Amino acid sequence: MKKGIHPDNYRTVLFFDSNAKKGFLIHSCARTTATMKWEDGKEYPVFMCDTSSASHPFYTGKTRQVGNEGRASEFNNRYGKFGSLRSK
Repeated sequence: MKKGIHPDNYRTVLFFDSNAKKGFLIHSCARTTATMKWEDGKEYPVFMCDTSSASHPFYTGKTRQVGNEGRASEFNNRYGKFGSLRSK
């Protein structure tokens, strides 16, 4: 590795996928304050991810059930009744 090109905080960081409960170690400059003990017994700074290749539908082949129907139907559920009041 070429000397003097990486920042001072370039270190091994645990990226942990909270959905799949899996993690991977990689060198990174990600700012983290939390730490987590890894399988090797060492404690690493941890960066929590919502999605990684362990949980993303493209890589797993499984579809995810999303809790909401979408922004348009949420809008209609919330404000649709006002249109019916106007027509009366």
